[in-house]
Amino acid sequence: MTGTHSFEDAVSFHGHRCPGLALGYRAAGVGLAALGADPAGDEEVVAVVENDACGVDGLQVRTGCTFGKGNLRFLDYGKHVYTLYDRASGRGVRVATRPDFSTARFDPDFGALRDRVQGGAATPEERDEYERRLRAVCDAILAAPADDLFVVTPIEGKAPEPAQIHRSVTCDACGESVSEHRVVERDGRRLCIPCARR
Repeated sequence: MTGTHSFEDAVSFHGHRCPGLALGYRAAGVGLAALGADPAGDEEVVAVVENDACGVDGLQVRTGCTFGKGNLRFLDYGKHVYTLYDRASGRGVRVATRPDFSTARFDPDFGALRDRVQGGAATPEERDEYERRLRAVCDAILAAPADDLFVVTPIEGKAPEPAQIHRSVTCDACGESVSEHRVVERDGRRLCIPCARR
């Protein structure tokens, strides 16, 4: 995932179009622009995300940050906040969705129609109308001034350390392979986390 990827690429990756995906995609672009950085070809850019919702897929496509490369970190805070670091410049920026953001800003009736569609109560005509309005809301998010969507704050401090490669060992309980740095030592046995919790 290097180079410039469009929002349509993000939709293909994510599987559907939605406002959350558009917000994550925009947040990533705003963060990269604030840093003056290009999407990561490898680990040049690091992203720390504070949710596991749709927006993270938009961020992955836009920034090139992934779990597999070790330059996408997850903090389970349930907040639509995305922090990007540029390793080359040593700079970071935190992009937080404004607390007053709502899709109602772009379409006051969108939420009620979405609820009918997702609840299975919508007519075929309402489903068609929802798809049209969904596209319009996403387009509005993609076109809105960044300040209307996000609070952007420079970050002091270093980026997370580059990904480390750890050797694998065998869990003494289940016999499965586990990364050595995740092993739990208990009563002289080396256990994976699930076995250690039993």
